[in-house]
Amino acid sequence: MHVAILTFEGFNELDSLIALGLLNRVKKPDWRVTICSPTSTVTSMNGVTIAAKSRIDDAATADAVILGSGIRTREIANDTALMSSLKLDPQKQLIGAQCSGTFLLAKLGLLGAVPACTDLTTKPWVQEAGVSVLNQPFYANGNVATAGGCLSSQYLACWIIARFEGVEAAKTAMHYIAPVGEKEEYVARTMKNIEPYLHAA
Repeated sequence: MHVAILTFEGFNELDSLIALGLLNRVKKPDWRVTICSPTSTVTSMNGVTIAAKSRIDDAATADAVILGSGIRTREIANDTALMSSLKLDPQKQLIGAQCSGTFLLAKLGLLGAVPACTDLTTKPWVQEAGVSVLNQPFYANGNVATAGGCLSSQYLACWIIARFEGVEAAKTAMHYIAPVGEKEEYVARTMKNIEPYLHAA
């Protein structure tokens, strides 16, 4: 089981790294979560450099893919070679996107007429791409999910865990990382946001 977190130059740490940490709460021998990038290292919008553990080509065979956001998303969307290398298939993969990652999904034609979630800055870009934007943190349609706001990465991660490992595994992962004294509240809010789309799936 491979979850690839697509992470580009200028990435938002909250998108990629919260998802990475939460998804790695699943402790199974065949469960692998990687930062997936077109280069061997990528530097965030705040100057944090990390090493990629998988390459863009690996996203095509991953069981799930998350597209995070960053300050160079519009450049990426206009990079024909890079965009054409993203061979994603919602018939075979779970695909999630957050904030400006939703714009990339729209440009890849993976949203169609389905509404989506994104952050307020990216909202007009997504709308210009022909996708209606919802005023909520998370939405999924079949195997494609979108989220809006940096901290909504927890919803994407828990959605993927719940789809592959079940609701209890998602609850356990969220309970582990949630603040002391607020664990039940965090778990309940997470499940309120993702459970309707688990039943639909």
